[in-house]
Amino acid sequence: MKKEFQVIGWREWIGLPDLNVKKIKVKVDSGARTSSLHAFNVNIFKKGKHQYVNFFIHPEQKTNKGELECEAKVLEFRKVKSSNGQTELRPVIETNIRLMDQIWSVELTLTNRDEMGFRMLLGREAIRKRFLIDTGKSFYDKSFSKKKVKKKIIKKD
Repeated sequence: MKKEFQVIGWREWIGLPDLNVKKIKVKVDSGARTSSLHAFNVNIFKKGKHQYVNFFIHPEQKTNKGELECEAKVLEFRKVKSSNGQTELRPVIETNIRLMDQIWSVELTLTNRDEMGFRMLLGREAIRKRFLIDTGKSFYDKSFSKKKVKKKIIKKD
């Protein structure tokens, strides 16, 4: 029996509940193995036997408003080659993601994405065996859409 996959667009709104991010616009990038989150003021520290990372994010695209401070356990450090060909050693964290009607755990690398169009890339490992990508459409997950407020029209007699 063949599994039916949900369809997502080339860009979507997702939630990162463990990081208190209600919604962030992501580019779905099947060319990227690992997902990547824009982070700045990244500080690695020890807590007991484990390394942790404290960092800040701007979940809103094209603005520095809405700065959030986050903390997570570091899984490892990974060498990642970016789209411009530069190799960078990045901290990797694990966190939950919400998309469509699913919540699951993903690995995210943390890097400065100020120069990029999206604050986050959702890589192929995160969506493997869960979704198919419709490269011609966006925002299939309607749970993030703004609710339309109906204006009450009052007729004057």
